[in-house]
Amino acid sequence: MISRRGSLASAAAALLTGASTTNASATAAPSGSGGPHEDAGSPALLQRDADAILATGATGVLAEVQTAGGRTTARAGRTDLSAPSRPVPWDAYYRIGSDTKTFTAVLLLQLAAEGRLSLTDTVERWLPGAVRGEGNDGRRITVANLLRQTSGLNDYLAVSPDAADAFTPAGYLRSRFRPSAPEDQLRTAVAHPPLWLPSSQHPEREQHFGYSNTNYVVAGLIVERVTGHSWAEEIHDRIIEPLGLRHTLTPGTSSYVPAPTACAYTWFPDTGRPTDTTLAPGGGADGSLISTTHDHGVFLRALMSGRLLGPAQLAAMKETVAADDWIEAHGVRYGLGIAWRPVAGNRDGIWFHGGTHLGTVSECGVTPDGARAATSATFTLRMGDPAQDAQDAAGRRLIERALAGR
Repeated sequence: MISRRGSLASAAAALLTGASTTNASATAAPSGSGGPHEDAGSPALLQRDADAILATGATGVLAEVQTAGGRTTARAGRTDLSAPSRPVPWDAYYRIGSDTKTFTAVLLLQLAAEGRLSLTDTVERWLPGAVRGEGNDGRRITVANLLRQTSGLNDYLAVSPDAADAFTPAGYLRSRFRPSAPEDQLRTAVAHPPLWLPSSQHPEREQHFGYSNTNYVVAGLIVERVTGHSWAEEIHDRIIEPLGLRHTLTPGTSSYVPAPTACAYTWFPDTGRPTDTTLAPGGGADGSLISTTHDHGVFLRALMSGRLLGPAQLAAMKETVAADDWIEAHGVRYGLGIAWRPVAGNRDGIWFHGGTHLGTVSECGVTPDGARAATSATFTLRMGDPAQDAQDAAGRRLIERALAGR
């Protein structure tokens, strides 16, 4: 949910590590070992990659690789900086941030398959007058533009008058129990001129990409207008319950994460110590889901294997535009709530998204056929510090090696 253009500050000392699998031994090999034929997703390789994330200064890491044959898991670090003997819990809950957007996109595509809306429907059709003023025009933005991040709408987080204060320790403490309504988030965004307007003739064909959380705020409001139910109810009935995701939830207005979890630490800009930001407002369709590495992997494999969407909808999801300013990697293309990037050793690349919330960074990837998925959670965010780049790179490397070998 939070932009990844901020980064992280100081490193922590050496932390506890460990690994576990359901289908293989979890004994980790020493760093730097491993033969030339080590399998992607092997316990030793996954453990070393989790340790590598920890070595960038993170406090705790969880990772999982799933296939039809089982799962391999690894962990590194501690639950709490004040309790060095307590490792990160297995199957810890965490906020998956913008990985929520893929779930939301599935809802809209399911509604399209049912004929209840069209990807070419405009925002004005479903939310009359909601996107107007300052040059914003809901008649020029379609559902496809929202999901593909080609609407030109401002990101409400970036243009909020409280943005500078929010990303400080004091601002965090003031706001940690104050969720904002999606309608208010949208009003904040449209109080500023749009970054661009899609074509008046065929707005759904717009190629200009610009990541904005506001797009998925609007998508969530459209889900509620079309169905007459809350976004949370639709997520539960259409995705969580059918897939048996017993450890995935929509927190609503709650600021709490269920146990077991680990402390989510944020180094705010220009601060010399971390702030425990585990408590945070729930949010909505753009980034509020709480899950586990296991449930997240189950969702990704189900999505790519066709359990959630029909062939036409899955194909539409994979229609992408170039995301040249995506911070994470070169060659990224963004579809409907999911992105693709090339990976060495895998000619078909991987599908992924990624999510950042206060104190947590979610990384993920899945092969195009859904045969293999990799997910990770890192319980550290260092804003405004280049060290975050190293953490993010190590997280991407874990996912890529798990899905495409070394």
